[in-house]
Amino acid sequence: MLEHTNATRMEVAKRVKECLALVGLKDIEYKKPAELSGGMKKRVGLARAILLRPQIILYDEPTTGLDPIMGDSINDLIIELHTKLNITSIAVTHDMTSAYKIADRITMLYNGKIIVDGKPDQIKNTADPIVKQFITGAGTGPITEGIDFDHLI
Repeated sequence: MLEHTNATRMEVAKRVKECLALVGLKDIEYKKPAELSGGMKKRVGLARAILLRPQIILYDEPTTGLDPIMGDSINDLIIELHTKLNITSIAVTHDMTSAYKIADRITMLYNGKIIVDGKPDQIKNTADPIVKQFITGAGTGPITEGIDFDHLI
């Protein structure tokens, strides 16, 4: 904020407290990164992202490295920030549980092209074999056909 606005140090401190509170982290502004859990670090990242009141936030694998409970908590926070702050959220994820929960719309890329775009229920119930293999995590199917796994190691 000091670099990108004309805010005073007092205004910055106030905004930092507000943003930390919005992500459920009150009174941690003086903690060191080593004192924070993985989930807390993700929340601090979200607080930093909303600091300058953006219209769009891009999330890159927002639940990666978190246990399922903390991952779901981050999903809830993404939904909450979207609602409270009227922020458009774009999430890149391989976590289909997360995608189904946070998305209004899901787009899947394969070989650099969009192969499906629709509402979560449409994606869940697709007949497309590539999409089906991806969302189920099946080891065999059109995505893995022709791959010589012995030579990948």
